[in-house]
Amino acid sequence: MVDGWRAAAIDLSPVTVIRPSGTMVAGVRTVTALPAGEAPRFVMLGVKPQKLDHVVADLAPRVGADTILVSLLAGVTAATLRQRFPAARAILRAMPNLPVAPREGVTALYCEDADAAARAQIEALMAALGLAPWCDDEAAFSAIGAVAGSGPAYVARFAAALAQGGEGLGLEPRLAYRVAVQTLVGTAAMATATKEEMGAIARRVASPAGTTEQGLAVLDADDGLQRLVDRMLAAAIARGRDLAAAAAVDSAPPLA
Repeated sequence: MVDGWRAAAIDLSPVTVIRPSGTMVAGVRTVTALPAGEAPRFVMLGVKPQKLDHVVADLAPRVGADTILVSLLAGVTAATLRQRFPAARAILRAMPNLPVAPREGVTALYCEDADAAARAQIEALMAALGLAPWCDDEAAFSAIGAVAGSGPAYVARFAAALAQGGEGLGLEPRLAYRVAVQTLVGTAAMATATKEEMGAIARRVASPAGTTEQGLAVLDADDGLQRLVDRMLAAAIARGRDLAAAAAVDSAPPLA
């Protein structure tokens, strides 16, 4: 995300990154603990969901009525976050995916209590990284997280499988990889440029009774690609529910 904002020429000089490991974030002030001072105007939580309560004790007293808190934590609901940070001006959930770095990402947004100014501020920040849709509820937020947030991993696996298939047909491994990746990149670029639906693109490639049509018949079978994708997304959604339940049950009670 920092790479994307830097590419968008967003001023990062007021930003402080807190990393207990001390690993520097290039071009941004990086510290190992929450610095002393006034309540922050903006906080972004990027810890593992199960580590939420490790930061609450120190951070919650510093989150005040002027603080906008944005959570990147998968599965941790807005209600759970509000319980942990009751004084925050607004609590928003954001779920970015990996291509935010080249500003071609998707960042799902959800909020139950932000005023218009806070929403506009966060939307502008996330829109600099690509598509930033607002979700009507947390079910939609989780769905976008499963499709877009996890999606780059799934697309990468498909590209790897396509490359491996090319190797099986006799292509040199590096060439098979380059061909598979460029095929994905080119198809995505064409879809973006032409606004064509993927089904229409598939039909353009597949001649009647041709080679592509035979391959599509395998993917389109009842036990083919769609059933596999549905199972894949259902597994991701189920894990998100597990994380939400763990955060709600295991977290410490709100601070007085």
